[in-house]
Amino acid sequence: MVVPAEVGRILSIVERQERWRGSETINLIASENVMSPLARKVFASDFEHRYAEGTIGRRFYEGTAFVDEAEELCVGLFKELSGATYVDVRPTSGTVANMAVYYAFTRPGDLVMCLSVQAGAHISHTSFGSAGFRGLRVSYLPFDKIEMNLDLEGAVQLILEQRPRLIMLGGSVSLFPVPLEEVAEVAEEVGSILCYDAAHVLGLILGGKFQRPLREGVHVMSSSTHKTLPGPQGGVVFTNDESLFRNLQRAIFPGLVSNHHLHRLPSLAVTLAEMKVFGKAYAEQVVKNAKALASALHSEGFDVLCAHKGFTESHQVVIRVAKFGKGDKVARLLAQGNIIVNKNLLPGDSLEDSWNPSGIRLGTQEVTRWGMKEENMRTIAEFMRRIIIDGEDPAKIRRDVTEFRREFTRVHYCFREAS
Repeated sequence: MVVPAEVGRILSIVERQERWRGSETINLIASENVMSPLARKVFASDFEHRYAEGTIGRRFYEGTAFVDEAEELCVGLFKELSGATYVDVRPTSGTVANMAVYYAFTRPGDLVMCLSVQAGAHISHTSFGSAGFRGLRVSYLPFDKIEMNLDLEGAVQLILEQRPRLIMLGGSVSLFPVPLEEVAEVAEEVGSILCYDAAHVLGLILGGKFQRPLREGVHVMSSSTHKTLPGPQGGVVFTNDESLFRNLQRAIFPGLVSNHHLHRLPSLAVTLAEMKVFGKAYAEQVVKNAKALASALHSEGFDVLCAHKGFTESHQVVIRVAKFGKGDKVARLLAQGNIIVNKNLLPGDSLEDSWNPSGIRLGTQEVTRWGMKEENMRTIAEFMRRIIIDGEDPAKIRRDVTEFRREFTRVHYCFREAS
C-alpha cells in the first residue's frame, strides 16, 4: 500500500511541534498549559468516538454507562475543589460556557455590563463577541488603569443607573482579585445576575491562591479548563443556586452543545485528581513565579504594570512596550528567540490597535508546570532584555533559550504513574 505523502507530512508537523513547543521554547502565553503524561495518555481513548447527548443518567443514546461514570467523577471533583453545589462540564470551551450564561439568563435586547477588552474583558463579553451575537446591548464598566482593576465607585453608580440584566466580570487580564462582594450587593439591589469568568484563574482558585467568587456573592462562575487549570481544552459552569443551574443546563443542551467531546472527560478527571494532591503547591509556585518574573523584568528596564502594588497576584504579568515598537513587533522578536508571548491591548489603546497594541501579556503557569522556580524567572527576564532592550540577534538568544529549556522537560505537580 502506498501511503499518501500528506500522512508523512502531518506526522512530521506533529513531531516538530512536540519538539519545538515541548522542549525548545519558553512558553509564556497566559492562556495555555500542558497536561500531565497521565492526562495525555487517557485523552486518546474510545470516548473520542462516542455520543452522549443529555445529562448523567438521562441520555438520548445507549452505551453511555462509562461516560456517565467519567462525567460524574469530573463533576464530583469540581464540587469538592470549588465548594460549588452544582457543576456542569458539558460546555466545550470557556466561550461556550459564557454563551450558556447569556442564553440561560438573558433575551435579545437585554443589557449586559462588563469591562472593555482594553480593561481585560474576554472578547466573548463584548458587543462584537458572543454577547453581541446573542443580541444583547453591552455597556462597559469604568476601569482604574492605575490600579488595573474595576473602578468600584463608578461601577456601582453605573449599575444603579442602568440596572443591567447581567454583569460579567473576570476575563482575559486578571492581575488582582475583583471587589466581587461589593458588586454582588448592588447586583442584588437591582436584580442583576452576577457572573465571574474564571477562565484564566480557575487553577489558582482551586489551589486556594486567588479569590473565591462563589463565596463572595457571585451567582454563576464560568470557566475554561485548560489555562491555570492544566486540563484538556473545554468549559465548565458553577453555581450554588438550583434554579439558576436548571436554566444553565437547558441552555447547554439542547441549546448550545450536542455531544460534548467525551474524550476530554477522563483527562479532566485526572487533572482534577492531581489538583487535589498538588494544587495548592502548584498555585503557590505559579504566583511566586509571576511576581519574580515581573520584578526581574522591571529591574531589567521593562515598564511592568502595577509596580506600586507588587505587579500581580495571579499568574499574569502585563508590560507596556510601546517604546520598543509596540506589542506586535515585540512579540514577533521574542518568538524569533523561542520565547512565546502574546500582544495585548491595554487601557488607553483603541480597538483599532488590536493588531499592534501597546502591551504584551505573560503567564507563568506552563513554565511552573515544567518545574521552573523564581531564579529561572530572572534568567527569562535577561533573555527578554537581551532581545528587546539590548537589540541582540534573536537567533543567538534562541540557541541560549533552547539550551536553557533542555533542563525543564518533565511536567511537575502530577502523578508519575497510574496507581
